[in-house]
Amino acid sequence: MSTRHLVTPDLTAILDQLPQVQLTAETLPMIRASSAAMLASIQVPETPNLVVSERYVPGPEGAPDVRILLYQPTHVTQPTAGFLWIHGGGYVGGSADSDDINSRTIADQLGCVVVSVNYRLAPETPHPGPVEDCYAALRWLHANAAELGVDTARIAIGGGSAGGGLAAALALLARDRGEVPLVFQLLIAPMLDDRTVAADPPHPYTGEFIWTRDANRFGWTALLGQEPGNEGVSSYAAAARAEDLSGLPAAFICVGALDLFVEEDMEYARRLIRAGVPTELHVYPGAYHGYQLVPTAEVTQTSRRDQLSALRRALKL
Repeated sequence: MSTRHLVTPDLTAILDQLPQVQLTAETLPMIRASSAAMLASIQVPETPNLVVSERYVPGPEGAPDVRILLYQPTHVTQPTAGFLWIHGGGYVGGSADSDDINSRTIADQLGCVVVSVNYRLAPETPHPGPVEDCYAALRWLHANAAELGVDTARIAIGGGSAGGGLAAALALLARDRGEVPLVFQLLIAPMLDDRTVAADPPHPYTGEFIWTRDANRFGWTALLGQEPGNEGVSSYAAAARAEDLSGLPAAFICVGALDLFVEEDMEYARRLIRAGVPTELHVYPGAYHGYQLVPTAEVTQTSRRDQLSALRRALKL
């Protein structure tokens, strides 16, 4: 049964243009190469109010330095907020460069410093490598706040898809280690729960487009190094596994109603609220995972406004 009839009209046309390639260990190198080629063809908009630079910051103990892209607004004359962004890609793809336009938009429109993390990917680097890379970048942002013009009382994190999952896990890690205070987590269709792979019966109206059940199984298996859905999975790998969500920073969660992650995201929002964490949840009807690929769609623009508005409020910008 197809769910195409449930897709909002301005999101349907692109579905016929997307390549139908199954994500496997054999196809992963080709998919990564294709994504890199597509990225190289995208024209980046001019952002004269930003200085964008590449840096390498100290990585986790015994691991390589972590590459970051740093976005610094030039029109801000006093300490501003800092925002750590984590790209998506199912834990197996993507890069800080693939979210360059998004990072520029946030830094430019909000006037905050953005650090975008180029964490190591699975399966070459399984958990805990990716989240530890993100934590290393967060520690660097906090430790160098004065040099970067960042107010340490206004540091937030966020990400989309797998990046949203890493951001949620990073919020747990930062809470438990007690080294970097966070005020906010922005979770865009976050990939939070490996147990969705084993859901029986599966949700009948999600996961048909962009990020499928098969892709989800591959991504989680790559990150965990084992079959997902079993016992013993760390909450720093799958944030939905955390038993205690109290003491986490305020959260914004948004997801499409046709997204494979909709139920795990709604449940995480419910549990955050139950734990006393201020939480804002948006579920967009007719939207599948990756609807942002259609920037002109009304739901994409609405979602974008919601995200920027939430960040602006949380970071007092």
